[in-house]
Amino acid sequence: MPLVPPLDAQHDTTTSELAEFFNETLGFCPNSVLTMQRRPEISRAFINLNKAVMANEGRVTSALKRMMAWVSSNAAGCRYCQAHAIRAAERYGAEQEQLDNIWEYRTHPSFSEAERAALDFALKASQVPNGVDEEIKERLYEFWDEGEIVEMLGVISLFGYLNRWNDSMATSLEEPAIASGKQFLGKNGFEVGKHK
Repeated sequence: MPLVPPLDAQHDTTTSELAEFFNETLGFCPNSVLTMQRRPEISRAFINLNKAVMANEGRVTSALKRMMAWVSSNAAGCRYCQAHAIRAAERYGAEQEQLDNIWEYRTHPSFSEAERAALDFALKASQVPNGVDEEIKERLYEFWDEGEIVEMLGVISLFGYLNRWNDSMATSLEEPAIASGKQFLGKNGFEVGKHK
């Protein structure tokens, strides 16, 4: 049972209009947003931040951003965000081999060195204490420019917020996200946990 249950999708008209963004991303409006709209300024600001962070400004693809979100959420232990991130990665064109082997991104041949550097950044930046060090910085600068690094940290930070929100709220996981979680993460023990 969530800490605070979500409201109907039509509760706040502005949130509802902004939330159409998630129909492309996930195929549905997330329960997290439906809960945030109890304070509409939060839901509206969150959706606008999400849109800005996930916009494509360079070579950091939509699929890579969603895989970074998954790595970040995995590090934080948030099953809700893991399922959403892997579903969005699929919807944004991540290669099937990458989706099937996201747990092994460091060694699997379907990931490039540039992607590994980005995913390692997501992992280290999501740990407590933070693990971003000079080695991570050097690897990032081998492949990515400063604007792209800012984009990446935007994704990691956005999911830091979402991981805290959804794990504390015990947000109920939607059926399509559960299906994606089981499909791509099930072989390594994905469970819905408290997000039932």
